[in-house]
Amino acid sequence: MLTLWLYYALCDLFNYLTMGGILTKGDESPMVSVPTTKLEAKILETMRRRESKGTSMKSFNTIILKFPKIDENLRKCKAIFEQFDEDKSGSIDRKELNHCFRKLEIGFTDEEINDIFEECDINDDMEISFNEFIVLLCLVYLLKKDSVSAHASSRKGFQDLEVTFETFVDSFVFLDKNKDGYVSRGEMVRAINETTSGERSSGRIAMRRFEEMDWDKNGMVNFKEFLFAFTKWVGIEDAEGEEDDANE
Repeated sequence: MLTLWLYYALCDLFNYLTMGGILTKGDESPMVSVPTTKLEAKILETMRRRESKGTSMKSFNTIILKFPKIDENLRKCKAIFEQFDEDKSGSIDRKELNHCFRKLEIGFTDEEINDIFEECDINDDMEISFNEFIVLLCLVYLLKKDSVSAHASSRKGFQDLEVTFETFVDSFVFLDKNKDGYVSRGEMVRAINETTSGERSSGRIAMRRFEEMDWDKNGMVNFKEFLFAFTKWVGIEDAEGEEDDANE
């Protein structure tokens, strides 16, 4: 009986180590990911430069404790979204996004606006939903942090949003231990273990969180994938669904 128990225990340990990425060399990502678009490459390059400055996050719990404030600030973004949803369709099309960038004085070319639209239109419906709009604004913040004038920032209430976007960036930097611009399974396990040390469920929690981020299932999470997962963690997608149900 003891031998059988030991066998299953060893199997569980092996599965935890291999799935969690602990058996990979150091914190190196288990796969090599290559950006597929110019914009994706630019985001990766910008994130790596940002990672060289470090992060204020000390633990995964530090991130979780910020969820209520993040949720509050992102809900303020709804008014901005609705303002630029000119036809009140519940989404923003390319023309409306172009108007949005011009009014907010964001210095993107037409080609850059088109590229970021395609990058954030994850379901390819040629429209940007509310949570896609949040991700889009955060990527704009990362790429052209100083492109929004102080006047526009104050008038549109961007100050609180910029604090939230910086929290997103800080959180990703905390998870990306080796600063290569991606979060691997092993890095996610390590971050969760630092918070839930000694809890048997920590490995499962880490893997569940990682799977929520790794949309293309390549074993590595880029900043855009992380942003979409993060908005779900703080409840933005749920809130959007509840509003849709209430309007039906």
